[in-house]
Amino acid sequence: MFLTLTCPSYGRVLEDGTPADPACYDYQRAARDALHFAALFDRFIQNLRRFLGYDVQYFAAVEPQRRLAPHIHITMRGTFSRTELRQVLAATYHQVWWPPTEMVKHDEANPPVWHEASGNYLDRATGELLPTWDQALDVIGGHDDPLHVARFGAKFDAQGVLAGSRDANRCIGYLTKYLTKHLGDCHQPQTGPQAEHTDRLVQALRYEPCSPRCANWLRYGIQPRNPRPGLRPGHCRGKAHRREHLGYTGRRVLVSANGRARHSPTTAPTASTGSWPRSASPKPTPPGTPGNPSPPAIPTTCHPPSASCTSSPTGNTGTPPSPKPDDEPTDRPIIRRRGRRHDGGSRRPTSPAR
Repeated sequence: MFLTLTCPSYGRVLEDGTPADPACYDYQRAARDALHFAALFDRFIQNLRRFLGYDVQYFAAVEPQRRLAPHIHITMRGTFSRTELRQVLAATYHQVWWPPTEMVKHDEANPPVWHEASGNYLDRATGELLPTWDQALDVIGGHDDPLHVARFGAKFDAQGVLAGSRDANRCIGYLTKYLTKHLGDCHQPQTGPQAEHTDRLVQALRYEPCSPRCANWLRYGIQPRNPRPGLRPGHCRGKAHRREHLGYTGRRVLVSANGRARHSPTTAPTASTGSWPRSASPKPTPPGTPGNPSPPAIPTTCHPPSASCTSSPTGNTGTPPSPKPDDEPTDRPIIRRRGRRHDGGSRRPTSPAR
């Protein structure tokens, strides 16, 4: 299946990707959605796997839309209904529980100063220590709202694709089209309104905190995590603030090829004739034929149920393999089971008394 997910709308957009009314376009939300788009996609994959009951295999590539908001193309192995995808998307969101950023306490004209003795930043006017990152998080209570809630847009595109078809080649082109480019280089501004739209988005990203270690937290009177000297609000070195990344901080290509086959919740998997079930034990060694001797057996040490079997003569702990039954001490306790042979003799199960 080929799936495309986009960000929500921030205002009416023209055909060239520029907002019809820049004053009503929500640049702050656009910047925050781009910053947390990678975490939102990770949450979607978690929810989808929990909903379907198995690890979905996928290959995905992040690209910018004409309006410069990130969107993602995903190829997934398997077939899912649009109703199921719509339910998972409606239940997918990412909450960012960070300190509030409504009030600017230290602008570029009045930045905090570094105190070498204590290893903290001080308020230049009062000389007080700024609250640390952990202290700022402790202030957030149950009555507060998250700083931002990221969601996907209401529209998505899902198509069933068969391997080797013309649609499959077209989807591969979507996935590989922008792998060698930065997000900001995919849609170069061709007109004045497009250049102004890019400048406004980059300006909104300049003072938006990109991570707990971002220097922009000093602008709001909070020390970032693991502070160090030389931090200045509006000059964070994170790639999210650069024009070529447009706020997106995750990987451009995301691959997950370790999914498992889907099993029915009520019936066991059925193997085809002549096949070996994956859930069964390893295949036995085939018998030798004239001119083709049998391969040597691999010694295997089996551990208790809490451990696993390893193809090593010494096992995981480096200890020698278990002794043969003839070499084991004879004074060990014998666990007898009904209907089994013990010590060369046999024992038939007795009928219970009536």
